[in-house]
Amino acid sequence: MVISSNLSRREFLKFTCAAVIGLNFRDFPPGGDPTSKRPPSFLLGRTVYSLRYYEEPSFASSEMGYYITDSIVNIHEERLGDSRPYHNPIWLRTDEGWLHSAYVQPVENRLNEPVLEIPEKGMLSEVTVPYTQSWYMTGKGWKRGRRFYYASTYWVYLAFQGMNGEIWYRVLDDRDLKEYLVQAEHLRPVNSAELTQISPGIPEKLIEVDLRRQLIIAYENQKPVFTTRTATGYFEGDTPRGEFIVERKQPSRHMSSNLEGNDFDLPGVPWVCYISWTGVSLHGTYWHNNYGTPQSHGCINLTPEAAKWIYRWTEPFVPHGKDYVESENGTRVVVF
Repeated sequence: MVISSNLSRREFLKFTCAAVIGLNFRDFPPGGDPTSKRPPSFLLGRTVYSLRYYEEPSFASSEMGYYITDSIVNIHEERLGDSRPYHNPIWLRTDEGWLHSAYVQPVENRLNEPVLEIPEKGMLSEVTVPYTQSWYMTGKGWKRGRRFYYASTYWVYLAFQGMNGEIWYRVLDDRDLKEYLVQAEHLRPVNSAELTQISPGIPEKLIEVDLRRQLIIAYENQKPVFTTRTATGYFEGDTPRGEFIVERKQPSRHMSSNLEGNDFDLPGVPWVCYISWTGVSLHGTYWHNNYGTPQSHGCINLTPEAAKWIYRWTEPFVPHGKDYVESENGTRVVVF
């Protein structure tokens, strides 16, 4: 949601907190009829986990069955269900029944024309199908690697034709330094036009992260220009409070941790803006759709669309084709 009015800060906060705010779903009117039917804002979803579906849009209704992890489901309708949970009452009607939206990733299934000539420094690319299976080479042939999910981003370093005639991309993982192979038509090259800077030359940019409201607001010269819901650290203190700057940005990052109780492994995290040497960042998220409540290991989770806007708007600017930029004069970020 982009705001271009002259609302005061108080009026703006009152407005944004009066509705369900988010880029993945249309804004439902305050006090709207929870039983009203609305066309879906996306047509395909991927179940992040094994999820049960229900006869009606309510956890109190009859369970009809379940979808296994990574099921691709048709979305026919969105509806406000019962009041649980308050921050995200949106349900989705599928072919089989009603799913709560928290762990259904909005996806598309778009194939792309492969690029055969890859720049020497690599080609930033985005997955445009619900997921694509990666492979890696061993002495005994190709072995299955991890799945790369919709909206995640990777650097492609080579294109080649396989024995079956398919064009494949070679991707170098930026953390484990392994090379993975993926079908080229499943990845879209990110072009320079879509990474042009938003509002360049404005010195007074500020991002506020409201932990209580789970809300982000971006300001230019003290006027709000953008807002979106977020999901910050699950436990108190996971997302530190205070004043920070965007000190490092990169369009793709494999994030992982093997700390007990805080382990995760997330390749291709898109549109990353680091604000702390501890690794706390604003970034796109493909492993949940549960914005508006604490959810993360400490980072500031955003929809991929919102994260890309923040990435393009904040300083320092990352030129197309560059894998990262660092700065001591990045955009201010206040977490409270």
